[in-house]
Amino acid sequence: MDKAKCSVNRGEITRMTKAELIDAVASKASVSKADAERTVGAFFDQVVASTKEGDKVAWPGFGSFSAGQRSARVGRNPQTGAEVKIKASTTMKFTASSTLKANLNPSQK
Repeated sequence: MDKAKCSVNRGEITRMTKAELIDAVASKASVSKADAERTVGAFFDQVVASTKEGDKVAWPGFGSFSAGQRSARVGRNPQTGAEVKIKASTTMKFTASSTLKANLNPSQK
């Protein structure tokens, strides 16, 4: 299996590392690894900055990133069963586009 791909084989998931992603992007874009790393890093930095301001970042044909709010709640310590207060937090959401979903599920077209 090509190491630059993340796939599922018989229920086993292989993961692409950051280094493998940078190598793959550099190769596909015919740029240096340093340029690819700066570009990918800048992309993620901008997604975080924009969603932090409340904006939704959409990439047609791929999906959209947005921030969501998780309310404060009471959880349980699984070892003791004691109640634990969990603070409210901001989460990152990704919603896949219909085009991406169709590409991931070609038999369902």
